[in-house]
Amino acid sequence: MKFVDKIAQHGKRGLFYTFEFFPPKTDQGFENLVARIARMIGLNPLAISVTWGAGGTTKERSLDLAGLTQLEYGVDTILHLTCTNMEQGTVDAALREAKERGIENILALRGDPPRGEEHWIPTDSRFQHGSDLVRYIKSTPEFAHFCVGVAAYPDGHPDRDTDEDGELEFLKKKVDAGADFIITQLFYDVDNFLQWVQKVRAKGITVPIIPGIMPIQTYASFLRMTKLCATRVPPNLMSDLVPIRHDDQKVKDYGVKLADDMIRKLQRGGIGGVHFCTLNLEKSVTRVLESLGLAGNIPTLANKLIADMPSPPERTVTPHTAADRAAKELASAPQPELDAGKGEINSAADWDDFPNGRFGDFKSPAYGETDRWGSSALQSKAQLSQWGNPQTIEDLTNMFLRHLHSKISTTPFSPTPLSPESLMIFPHLEKLTRRGWWTVGSQPAINGLPSTDEVVGWGPKGGYVYQKCFVEFFVEQKDVERIVKKVEEEGGGWVNYFAGNVKGELLTNVPEGGRNAVTWGVFPGQEIAQTTIIEKESFLSWKDEAFSIWSEWASFYRPGSQERTLLEGVRDQRWLVSLVHHDYMDASALWTFLFKGANPLV
Repeated sequence: MKFVDKIAQHGKRGLFYTFEFFPPKTDQGFENLVARIARMIGLNPLAISVTWGAGGTTKERSLDLAGLTQLEYGVDTILHLTCTNMEQGTVDAALREAKERGIENILALRGDPPRGEEHWIPTDSRFQHGSDLVRYIKSTPEFAHFCVGVAAYPDGHPDRDTDEDGELEFLKKKVDAGADFIITQLFYDVDNFLQWVQKVRAKGITVPIIPGIMPIQTYASFLRMTKLCATRVPPNLMSDLVPIRHDDQKVKDYGVKLADDMIRKLQRGGIGGVHFCTLNLEKSVTRVLESLGLAGNIPTLANKLIADMPSPPERTVTPHTAADRAAKELASAPQPELDAGKGEINSAADWDDFPNGRFGDFKSPAYGETDRWGSSALQSKAQLSQWGNPQTIEDLTNMFLRHLHSKISTTPFSPTPLSPESLMIFPHLEKLTRRGWWTVGSQPAINGLPSTDEVVGWGPKGGYVYQKCFVEFFVEQKDVERIVKKVEEEGGGWVNYFAGNVKGELLTNVPEGGRNAVTWGVFPGQEIAQTTIIEKESFLSWKDEAFSIWSEWASFYRPGSQERTLLEGVRDQRWLVSLVHHDYMDASALWTFLFKGANPLV
């Protein structure tokens, strides 16, 4: 059913809400997300939306997930679709596949700024703005049946290409092109949002506006998402968060209360529905709906007779419908509680509630990160200028060193400045990088520091956190061979490694199915929580992403140029290596292994 028709049908019967999900990077994360969505369907969302990666990078997983929610679970699904920097034919193919899956709703997005000046990129030149995609869908008979939504930015577009009046004009163009509804970027200043809505209406825009709401999950994810989305953060919000930033449970509780307060204020301002950015987590959204009195209104269905010809319809049901309903109700039924310490998952709803970084649990539906509106990490020209125009290996080494020394704030592999945690092992990272082993991930060994520690603390107050030391870097194949040999001869069972290249070759001494928990916490009244796990699936997922970054970076330079030749050569010849030392009680163990012994590596 078209989303705008569902909104009209819902009418004034209380608040409606939708849930946004992104396709996880791993197969098991995908499977677990499907089970999570099945449970969350029991909360009666009006629709579900599925995000789309920059340039169509998540095309298959996005379409598969949207198809499952639409066809298997019968929930009207909104498929996000970007249009810039897509190869010729990709947009048409995506729309046809969405149509085949019964999807009737599209959220039409621009994605990254168009890269038309780089004529060597075989992108579809018809699409420069989101309005181009809306107009194309609505004017093409094959696709004109789609209900099309567009994005809006109450706090301003992250690119800051124009002022508020200019952005309102862009929004008007998208609506004039045929947009049926608007979903906004997340925000935390409700007063500013309501004023913005008045300005939108003053432009003559009358389509439904659904505000984006993201319950704060952790302080770190809040900072990342608000920076990514250029969200205005009210001073009182930051003053509330900063004192509790090291207690993840308090931050999560605060996020639930804040979302509840925001939604109530939005309702008083005349807003009839909200769009939850779930980050693929369910507990906080469920708690928000419970606090609003909306999580317990699942209708109780009377038993019906199963018959091939349902008559009368209120007392009979077809075998297919009965099986489908049974599957959904079994999936969404409350899970039996397990005793603490028994089984890997204590609660299907919140077993992965604490942060899932790049090396979180690959089985988690929240494994990986979302950019929400289909933007890549390398879109910013300001960032590209920081990295210079590398033409030699020495240029690349200098870029990584400049990041270590905080002379630049990002690298293609690190979207933020060096963390205080990494500063604890700075001399070792610098030594590796000067050797040409470019470090892209690391953490120090930690043995039982309080969970409230300013640098490495996480989780609820009153706990203790632990870490094994690990480091990741890009090296040449000859160095991989030296590392493997040293691990075999001097590792003594304490060191595990993964090494992979762009060709798909993988070297490791981790047994099949082995999992290295490298960050864990012990908290009062809870199971041991493991938030960072390095194993084959997560390493392969990150390895593929890492080498794709080299490719994307290279694509900004003309074919045959020194920069492109260098970056593509690095991609094709280097290996990504991850090393873990299991002695978390000895902070220097990994570095002693690397730099000393019979055959020092550096």
